[in-house]
Amino acid sequence: MTASTTRRTTAARSRIAAVGAIAVAGALILTGCGDQTDKGSSTPSGKTDNSAPLFSKLPKKIQDAGVIKVGSDTAYAPMEFVDNGKIVGVDPDIADALGKQLGVKFQFTSGTFDGLITSLETGRQDVAISSITDNKKRQEGLDDKGQKIGKGVDFVDYFSSGVSLILKKGNPDNIKSLDDLCGKTVAVQRGTIYEDTFKAQAEKCGDKKLTIEAFDTDAEAQTRVKAGGAVADLNDYPVAAYIAKTSGGGNDFEVGGQQSDVGLFGIAVSKDNAQLRDALKEALDASIKDGSYAKALEKWNVQGSAVQSATINAGK
Repeated sequence: MTASTTRRTTAARSRIAAVGAIAVAGALILTGCGDQTDKGSSTPSGKTDNSAPLFSKLPKKIQDAGVIKVGSDTAYAPMEFVDNGKIVGVDPDIADALGKQLGVKFQFTSGTFDGLITSLETGRQDVAISSITDNKKRQEGLDDKGQKIGKGVDFVDYFSSGVSLILKKGNPDNIKSLDDLCGKTVAVQRGTIYEDTFKAQAEKCGDKKLTIEAFDTDAEAQTRVKAGGAVADLNDYPVAAYIAKTSGGGNDFEVGGQQSDVGLFGIAVSKDNAQLRDALKEALDASIKDGSYAKALEKWNVQGSAVQSATINAGK
């Protein structure tokens, strides 16, 4: 089993295939030309619990509605994806934990990634939760060239993610870091940022040659590792963890070494909605304290991406 991964770890470090991938490299601040296009939704509105610990912290508009409307591009397992018509994943489960603290439901609507910020600006959605990397450009509304093109957004940072090695189960070659790949063969999807990472490592290896086999799809690279023809593949940490958990019933792969190129994912909120931003931060801290946040990460095998406390705009 493989997953769709056309985004999002750190600025300019997403998986961007040369052919057939969604072109997000030039949309780092997610300001699409149009509004979000619905593709389905989950987590329908429910009864408001005004006795919840942090209900009073919410804006009255959301208290009255009983829901926080969430924009999300649900094609990034295990973070957010559609299963049997329902939006599921790490982000929806974290949102459920926050909802228990706030006394309202998070109502996810699936749309295009490059329209998420626009959906906040138009009021179509209250927040965007879609494994969005928090960085200064997005905070300040700047494009890749540093030109101002929007107001920017605030982020409540809830997840830390980088890239990780995918190894054959049992790690027979005892690979613990990129440096351990020298003298060996690796497999990777052609045209991705992960191939660039392996090429940079090959330069470091020098005479102890690192052989890189590039394939049209990541599934092919995974197959090569599984067969023993290569010692490692590379992918975003949550995707690598999901592959390790699901492929062959968890018997094919494992995640190896420390994450590299680590960045923060944040819940995006309009800069005009500081009250909601601050309520979300309190709810995240409360869910970390009561263990529900950790439980959500454990369910999807991504405990390595836990944050110790909620932060606002901590991305670089």
